[in-house]
Amino acid sequence: MSTFVIQNNKMLNSLITSKTRLRLLMKFFINATNAGYLRGLATEMQENTNAIRKELNNLSEAGYIIRTDSNGKIMYQANTQHPLFSTLQQLIRKHIGIDHIIAQILERMGEVSRIYIIGDYAHGIDSGTIEVVIEGPALDENYIQQLLPKIKNEIHKEVKVQITPLFLGDGLLIFENN
Repeated sequence: MSTFVIQNNKMLNSLITSKTRLRLLMKFFINATNAGYLRGLATEMQENTNAIRKELNNLSEAGYIIRTDSNGKIMYQANTQHPLFSTLQQLIRKHIGIDHIIAQILERMGEVSRIYIIGDYAHGIDSGTIEVVIEGPALDENYIQQLLPKIKNEIHKEVKVQITPLFLGDGLLIFENN
């Protein structure tokens, strides 16, 4: 599994050669509710507006993101109706390593009710630190503490975990045990 995660990161970087485009795809496809406007995205990503505008135009012309006028500002958001939306979302989540984190947690963690991503990655910001909330009645905290260095080594990102019996905050729900 670890070689797949590493190879997957290299494959996506070679497939999408524009770092700006990849960051925009992460912003909009990790969480479909994420939205942004040109200047806000440029500031957030520390890029110039022309580079952001070019990629936003390319992505909107291809139909991957939609443009809406909101009080004189053009807002951008993932087009959830696009036939490749779920495929792109899965690809971005694999690229970040979210699927790997879920698989590792569920393996021996105990009775997990829900898993959330909070913080930067929930907002589509590739900060290098993934914040995870694991909810469940009786979870093995020792297992997760042993697991964190292994996950970090495999996905090349810092992972911070909060364990709670009930999470009432805001976040991106990535797993729910029905």
